[in-house]
Amino acid sequence: MIIEAALLIIGAYLLGSISSTYLVGRLFGGKDLRQYGSGSLGGSMVWEHVGGRWAIVPVILFDIGKAAVPVWLGRYLGLGLPVAATAGLAAAAGHNWSIFLHFRGGRGMGTFAGIWLGIFPWGLLWMVLWLGTGWRLGDSAPWLLGSVLTMPLLSFFAGGPQIVAPVSGAMILLTLAKRLEANGRPFPPPGPERLKVILRRAFLDRDLASHEDWIRREPDQKESES
Repeated sequence: MIIEAALLIIGAYLLGSISSTYLVGRLFGGKDLRQYGSGSLGGSMVWEHVGGRWAIVPVILFDIGKAAVPVWLGRYLGLGLPVAATAGLAAAAGHNWSIFLHFRGGRGMGTFAGIWLGIFPWGLLWMVLWLGTGWRLGDSAPWLLGSVLTMPLLSFFAGGPQIVAPVSGAMILLTLAKRLEANGRPFPPPGPERLKVILRRAFLDRDLASHEDWIRREPDQKESES
């Protein structure tokens, strides 16, 4: 089954690399959303920069599905939960570093939700509760980390599979790598400001102190800041 597992993981990465956010931005807003806001291709950019906010619904559903389907397929084919979870993580990696978009992409939240749907459904509810709290408070980025960090504890008390802990660890690594890499955005010159940006990226997923200013940036603002 090694060949089947390898094909599933590669296929999951390619499926994850299809960015519904990019396609919706082009089709319904005539915009390359990589040039707006944070530059990350996620649902928040559709919400802020595409005229029809309804478009966030198919974006979220597709992002969840492109991770949930490989996980389900791995389990259906009898490849085992570790292979199925790895396929889901490959889809998340494709979402974050799309081969079709010069290895730029989103932040992985939707694909993480799809992984939990496939291996630990209670984890999906847990993640939604954390993200909903963050949304109400105006900033979901630190709450995503909180949901993933506490997921093994929830799994322990809810009788979830043992693989939840290593999957959570992999999600943390993917999240921090993506936030610090920031779609190729350079760091400031060495000094106090660079340290501030590193910490903001790691914990808040942005370079500026204000979340609203960050997600609402336009291309001309980016040029003036560079």
